Parts: sequence; C-alpha cells; structure tokens
Amino acid sequence: MTHHPTQSPQFFLTAPSPCPYVDGQFERKVFTHLVGDKAPQMNDLLTQGGFRRSQNIAYRPACETCRACVSVRILAGEFAMTRNLRRVVQRNADLIGAAHDAEPSTEQYSLFRTYLDARHRRGGMSDMTVLDYAMMVEDTHVETKVIEYRRRGPDSFITGRGQGELIAVALTDTMADGLSMVYSYYNPEMEDRSLGTFMILDHIARARAAGLPHVYLGYWVAGSRKMNYKVRFQPQEHLGPRGWERFIPRADSGS
Repeated sequence: MTHHPTQSPQFFLTAPSPCPYVDGQFERKVFTHLVGDKAPQMNDLLTQGGFRRSQNIAYRPACETCRACVSVRILAGEFAMTRNLRRVVQRNADLIGAAHDAEPSTEQYSLFRTYLDARHRRGGMSDMTVLDYAMMVEDTHVETKVIEYRRRGPDSFITGRGQGELIAVALTDTMADGLSMVYSYYNPEMEDRSLGTFMILDHIARARAAGLPHVYLGYWVAGSRKMNYKVRFQPQEHLGPRGWERFIPRADSGS
C-alpha cells in the first residue's frame, strides 16, 4: 500500500470542562499544533478563522450547546479615538513600549505573578511557575515579540526604550494581516492608568504604522463584564457564520 504523507494539520477535541464565562455551560476546544516551517502561515489562516494561539497550540471553542464566544478584531486603519480613550493615552504619555525577542526574564515573571495574584487568583493560570511562564513566552514557531512598557527616559527618543521599573507587558504575534495580542499583564497598583486599554491603543498605533489592517483581541462574550472592554475599540469586526462582519455596538454593550 502506498503511503501519502500530508501537510494538513491534525485537529483534536478536548473533553468538556466548566465554562469560565457562562454559568452552567461546559466548554470544549478544538486544537492543533503550530510547529515547523509552515507554522506562521498556518497561524495566519487559523487566526483569521477564529483560532487563538497559546504556546505552540492553536485552539478555538467547539462547545456543543453554546456559541457565546465571538472572535473580535479591530479595524486599525479606521479606528476612531473617543474622548475617554484620548484621556487614557494622555494619562500614559510618560510610557513607551519597546519590542524584544520572545525571551522571558525574572522581571517579567515577577510582574506577571503580581498581576495574577491581584486580578486572577482563582483563574486557570494562577499556579503557573517560572518555567510555565518561560514556556508561554518561548514556545512559539511564529513571529512573536515581548513588548515591555516603561517610563520614558532622556534617551528614549534615540533608543526607543524606556527606563526604570517594568510597568506592563504584551506578548504579541505579527501576522500578514495584523497584530494578535496573545496575552498582556500590568502592575495592578496602577489601576488609574487603564494600562490594559493603553496597550490595545498602542497596538492599534503599531499596526497602523506597519500598514497592517487588524488588531486581534481574542474572544468576546456578550454580557460578560470581563470582556466588555473589547467593544470599546471601534470600528471592529466579529466572526460569525457568514465570516467577518462589522459589529454595531448597542448602547448597553459596554462601549
């Protein structure tokens, strides 16, 4: 019998587990491995199809009775700054983000642990060790950067880097059609800065500067307080049965 090797990825389905976003529901995920020379192209295609990357795995919800998780991407070229978002930019005008290779550091992990302990103590990532964190950052076969945010220094206009304490971090993939924010965290004691919002605004600016049309934010669940912030960034598209369509927020959607 002749063996025909295939370049197509193999997909797997997880067992049901309690959903962290919708009470009483059980989630399942379909996933595949992102490895080898074709990983960047595969990541592009899968992200455009509603998948997210975690280390060398691409996954998306495959729940049997629920379709609440919706993929969201901002239209960076058309993005319109609101008065409130402008205030966030002004509040963080003293910060600058510098992109580094996907390499972990003890400083990053210290901030990561502080963030988890303050904001997600009971979450699925709450018990991550320094080795787990290193794998989250390093285990990538696509173009991934760590963007570190620090206060501007006297030489920042030359070096493009800040100085002093690490205030926020974003783990970001660069794709053919945009930037995908894989994970971000920040100093929880600086809540008045709205650092999560600021990092998204910074990624929109980075995408526009690079001529990339989209910033991918992952999943949004209507009615979820944890995810209301995602619909503040307009215009944006949501992935539905007919493909990516422009989303028109309701007055009560959190925007």
